[in-house]
Amino acid sequence: MEMRSVLYVSHGSRVKEARDEAESFLHTVHEQVDVPLWGICFLELAEPSMREGIKRLVDKGATEITIIPVLLLSAGHYYQDIPEEIVDAMNMYPKIKFKYGKPIGVQGRINEVLVDRVKELSSSVSKKEDILLVGRGSKNPETKHSIQSIASNLKKKMNGISVDVCYLAACKPSFEEGLERSLKKDSETIVVPYLWFTGILIESMKQKISHLQKEGHKVKMTHYLGSHPIMVLAMAERVKEAIDSQELTESLVKSELCRERM
Repeated sequence: MEMRSVLYVSHGSRVKEARDEAESFLHTVHEQVDVPLWGICFLELAEPSMREGIKRLVDKGATEITIIPVLLLSAGHYYQDIPEEIVDAMNMYPKIKFKYGKPIGVQGRINEVLVDRVKELSSSVSKKEDILLVGRGSKNPETKHSIQSIASNLKKKMNGISVDVCYLAACKPSFEEGLERSLKKDSETIVVPYLWFTGILIESMKQKISHLQKEGHKVKMTHYLGSHPIMVLAMAERVKEAIDSQELTESLVKSELCRERM
């Protein structure tokens, strides 16, 4: 008898609150998915690992496993780390069907989440305020292109107020450089983290902002994306798309991901 299953692959964090947020969010998402057998695993810094997550589903009788990357954008984890684990799993469980979903990606409706987060701080944003959009960063050039696109759309939704971008790693300008440039302007800076859940990065940003505020700088930070209803809906749709997609083969995984990196 065939038994479909879903495995959510979250990034992972040393911070328990971050892991708890991710798990709570995914429980909410899966309430909209008609697949009883499912599990959650982490890429790093938390257990279970992806290999263990797959094993648990197989042990429970799964004959088809849909792998869902709980990622905002397509970068190294999507193009390399997760596919490598999928290929290993295909070799370990040759009778199991595997499918692979997509990250959230650049979607106009996610900008609505950012707008809501800004409005939670300031209900009437004016030209006297600037937004600093902060991405995680990646060596993959697609990341900068995506964040720039998100910033451009956010500017339109915020009636044309200034939106600059910076990154926490691997891309320029850095978060520190972005802050320095923004604070030189004669306006208040609203820092908007393009991050899904809390964690070490969010906490370090909060500490930096708090320090600047104590020095008298006009700067504040919005909440991260979190479990906003739009995020839940977008993730659930990605799951349903993946479940309905074609079965993977090892050659398909490799060829598709090589093509995506070109």
